[in-house]
Amino acid sequence: MQKLNIAILSYRSAQFGGGQGVYVRDISYALYLMGHNVDVISGPPYPNLHPEINLIRLPGLNLFETFSFKDRLKKFFKKKSKSFYDYFEFFSVLFGGFPEPKTFGIRANTFLKENKNYDLIIDNQSISDGMLEIQKRFPFIEIIHHPISIDYKHELESSKNFKYRISRYRWYSFLRMQKRVAPRIKNIITPSKSSKNGIIQEFKCKEESINVINNGLDTNEFAPIENSTRNEFRLITTASADVPLKGLDYSLKALKILKKDFPNIHLIVIGNMKKNGHTERLIKKLRLKNNVIFKSNLSKERIRELYASSSIAIVSSLYEGFGYPVIEAMSCEIPLIATNISSIPELVSNYAKLIKPRNVEMISNSVKEIFLDYSKYIDIAKQGRQHVIQNFNWIKITEEYEKVISKTIEEYNNANF
Repeated sequence: MQKLNIAILSYRSAQFGGGQGVYVRDISYALYLMGHNVDVISGPPYPNLHPEINLIRLPGLNLFETFSFKDRLKKFFKKKSKSFYDYFEFFSVLFGGFPEPKTFGIRANTFLKENKNYDLIIDNQSISDGMLEIQKRFPFIEIIHHPISIDYKHELESSKNFKYRISRYRWYSFLRMQKRVAPRIKNIITPSKSSKNGIIQEFKCKEESINVINNGLDTNEFAPIENSTRNEFRLITTASADVPLKGLDYSLKALKILKKDFPNIHLIVIGNMKKNGHTERLIKKLRLKNNVIFKSNLSKERIRELYASSSIAIVSSLYEGFGYPVIEAMSCEIPLIATNISSIPELVSNYAKLIKPRNVEMISNSVKEIFLDYSKYIDIAKQGRQHVIQNFNWIKITEEYEKVISKTIEEYNNANF
């Protein structure tokens, strides 16, 4: 393929907050290694990119850096030459909304009207009105990791509290835009068959517009550490506390059961715990304060060290469009327990102990079973790493991207011939 100028759009790209920042860093570098010039055009928080990748900042108000009204007000008044959409963003957040995908799409569209030297635009899941305008002027691909409407449904299921449900309705109001825009996108890439099915069902997109290409992983960054010592009673999971979709409640309740037989057992949670939130209250109720440790803002090297010092990884998610924690754990050669739901069976094949979602007893029994025959599950974990190396390497995946890119450019040129 000829060398292309590619812009990757990302409305927010937090380095440590979920998979989007990881994806943007990895795909931009993978495309660069294939010989392309790559710019990442991002709203705040900005990604930690490889040095070879050019970052173009599109500063919004970044109101979710703080939850203090006073601080948000300072941010709003500090910005000079405010547009109508800055006012929209501020007041939408003030009343509990999440306007970033919409306002970023508008800023990106404005930027690309003045900067036309790109052969291809890839948008990382804003699915915003601005993308429909960009699609008219450039070959365009939308990345949809999974339809966020699924998150919304799980959050509504987690509580019958009227005030909570109203707050969720406001927060997820951007979904109306995404459901309107997604069916009009001509080329979509999603990382799993499960996500493809979800996009068709939730967003009513045409099956032929969706290409399934797995995300990749740098298996040198996520690798076992030779001669490391595992803490026999240390479990590890990745979960944003108070996000029902991640199923952390069930791992905590299983830990309570396991504590009876293994007093020294403890759980490392890679993620933040919201102060005075649901998870903090549950840990207090279960009397697990000394058995649960939260770790956040970690480098990949530090995550690797934590996997190397742990005995079992648990992914108790209720849904995963593409489960980075699953393949990260497998790549680090740690025995894995994971829910048999959405994309997870696609990713793990036969190299993890699969359990039913929301099943506390299956989690605790699986931990006991692995403890009783640990060498067997270490052997399975070693095979799991080879499975990740073979199926989720960026060279293989980028070649699949290039096929879709070529087809997208060809279709765009033919349509404008």
